[in-house]
Amino acid sequence: MADKTFPLGIDVGGSGIKGAPVDLDQGEFATERQRIETPGESTPSNVADVIAQVLGAFESQTAGQPIGITVPAVVTHGVVRSAANIDKSWIDTDAESLLREKLGRAVTVLNDADAAGVAEMQFGAGRGIKGTVLMATLGTGIGSALFVDGILVPNTELGHLELDGHDAETRAANSARENEDLSWGKWAKRLQRYFSHVENLLWPDLIIIGGGVSKKAQKYLPKLDLRTQIIPAVLQNDAGIIGAAWQAVHDAELKQPS
Repeated sequence: MADKTFPLGIDVGGSGIKGAPVDLDQGEFATERQRIETPGESTPSNVADVIAQVLGAFESQTAGQPIGITVPAVVTHGVVRSAANIDKSWIDTDAESLLREKLGRAVTVLNDADAAGVAEMQFGAGRGIKGTVLMATLGTGIGSALFVDGILVPNTELGHLELDGHDAETRAANSARENEDLSWGKWAKRLQRYFSHVENLLWPDLIIIGGGVSKKAQKYLPKLDLRTQIIPAVLQNDAGIIGAAWQAVHDAELKQPS
C-alpha cells in the first residue's frame, strides 16, 4: 500500500510564510510545519517562489493533493482584491491561476480569517454548531469569518465597521490595547461596544474569538455582557493552515464530475 498523502495548507503572513501537510481525519498537522520569511518585496512572483519552496519541503507527503493558501486580503473567485500586509501589486492578481501554474497542483486561495474560521467550524470551537456563527480574530486588526449552518459567507470585513467615528479595528483590535496600554477592563469596554454593534446587525448564535489573545480569554470575555454566547477559539495559530487545506480539498471535490 502506498504511503498516505495529505493536502497542504500554507499561510501567507506579513512576516512569515508557513505551511504543513494536514491530516483532515484528525484536524491537525501531519508533520511539523515549515516557516520561511516573507520576502521584503512581497510581490505575487516573489511570494509564489517561497510557496514553491514550502511545497518542495513536503513534495512526497502531499503528492497529488490540492493546496490551500491563505492571504491577508479579500479574495473573490481566486482573484485578490485588496492587500493588507503584502505588496499592493497583489490587487487584481488572479492568484489561483498564478499559483496553479507555478505549483502544478489544484490550488484554492482564500482570506486568512476565513481560513481560520473554516478550521474552527470543522475541527474546533464551532464544530457541529448550526445557525449563524461569527469568528472574529483580534490581532493587529480585526478579521472576521461568517458562517450560516456551517457554510462560509466569504470576505466579510467586519473589522472595518464604523464605530464611534472610527474604523472599528483601530479601537478594538488587540494592537489598540497594546499600543494604548489599556487595561483588560478598558479594552473589554471597547469590545463590548464593538460586539454589541455586530450583534445588532447579524444576530449570531455564537461568536468565536481567535488570534493570539484568545489564549487570555479569561481576562476579558467574562467582562462582556452580550446576548450571544462568546467563546475562545481552540486551534490557535494552526487554524489558518488547517482551514486552507480543508477548503482546498472541499473545492477540489466540488470540481470533480459527478
